[in-house]
Amino acid sequence: MARPVDWARRASLASRVALLAAVAVGLSVAVVAAAAYFTVRHQLLDTLDHSLKNRAYAAAAQLNAVNELAAKGIPSWVVGAADVRISLITVDGRIATSPDRGAPLAFGRPEIDVARGAEPFSTRTISTADGDYRVAAVQSSQPGMALVLAQSLDSNHYTLEKLGFVLFVFGALGVIAAALAGWAVARNGLRPVRRLTQKAEEVARTEQLDPIDVEGNDEIARLASAFNAMLAALSASRDRQRQLVADAGHELRTPLTSLRTNLELLAQADRQGGMSSEQRDEIFDDVTAQVEELSTLVGDLVELAREEPVTSRPEPMDLSDIVARAVERVRRRAPDVTFDVSTSSWWVVGEATILERAVTNLLDNAAKYGPSDGVVTVRLEDGVLTVLDDGPGISDNDLPMVFERFWRADDARTLPGSGLGLSIVKQATERHGGHVTVTNHEPHGTLVTMVLPGQPDEIEVALGARSSQPV
Repeated sequence: MARPVDWARRASLASRVALLAAVAVGLSVAVVAAAAYFTVRHQLLDTLDHSLKNRAYAAAAQLNAVNELAAKGIPSWVVGAADVRISLITVDGRIATSPDRGAPLAFGRPEIDVARGAEPFSTRTISTADGDYRVAAVQSSQPGMALVLAQSLDSNHYTLEKLGFVLFVFGALGVIAAALAGWAVARNGLRPVRRLTQKAEEVARTEQLDPIDVEGNDEIARLASAFNAMLAALSASRDRQRQLVADAGHELRTPLTSLRTNLELLAQADRQGGMSSEQRDEIFDDVTAQVEELSTLVGDLVELAREEPVTSRPEPMDLSDIVARAVERVRRRAPDVTFDVSTSSWWVVGEATILERAVTNLLDNAAKYGPSDGVVTVRLEDGVLTVLDDGPGISDNDLPMVFERFWRADDARTLPGSGLGLSIVKQATERHGGHVTVTNHEPHGTLVTMVLPGQPDEIEVALGARSSQPV
């Protein structure tokens, strides 16, 4: 059993389709051939029985001198057929047979029952040394006797043998034709699949993501369209990765260059006799700021590069607490900025670290791009968090680009930052089922709106979180 199974696993799809077509046609041909064979066999016997009974009834009506005929023998020409053997049988089993040559026929109970009058007639097949005979017995004109006609079945057997041979030959030809047709159809029908396979192998070998031509609108065409969509998504992902690497390299170059320059200044100063403590402190402050900027940039890149958090443990939390912690953190960084905060309880299911980082980025942007002694207004009501600064705002041309990675407006390039803050905000918000928008506020300032799904009651959101867990 293992070898056919192994072959089926190793065989091509076209070979399996051809084999299935051949098996299906073979079974159909076998059923049809068997039905035709037995139908013809039954029809031949039925026709022969009808002919023998008619002859027997005609012969029985002519046999008036039965005793004389029995004594002299009854020739077959009496009923007009030389291929028929004629016999008389009595109730006590005595038999008188025509002088035709042939092996004796072994009559029995069916013929005696006809002679007794228990049955009007009987038909059956009797086998002899000469072959099979079809025997028909009818009541004779003389009581207590039955007239029996027997005809050889050689012609029937010959006809059935010819029929069986013809059915076998044409059935075998039909199976072969079905196998060839199945192979041809499978080869032609699987051509798009082979093209997809070759394309996939080419992509793996050359990393060229060019789409393939789609023909028709059947399932294979849908498969080709899905394959092209996959190639397009893969190409877009690769382009984003390349862009991310290129932008990261560009952004990392600035702090690294500053660090190198400061270190070279320190080394040069030491070779020339040193520098004043004020100059050294200034350089150290600059180096510290560059290291912090570099650390922030690397952390932002790591956060954006991964599609999902390393550890995902969502839990119910109050968004107002997250906002409060973020405000305190940013307030320490920007002590001159005034934060006007008003929040109400709003429970969400998510990851506190990611959400706090997103809210902190919003507050950092508001504090950084507003005036040094400005006011940042923070409101949280019914799951809608708004952060408003009183800075100059964003130009209409730049608004569509604010969530792009590494994008920064021309007037903000002199300020510290990596251009990744709002990208992280968008990713974190969408990961928690919400959305974020940025608009200009009249008469001045930028308004950022973050919307997160949740409930004002801790119990309701906790029940919702448990009901959404997989069973």
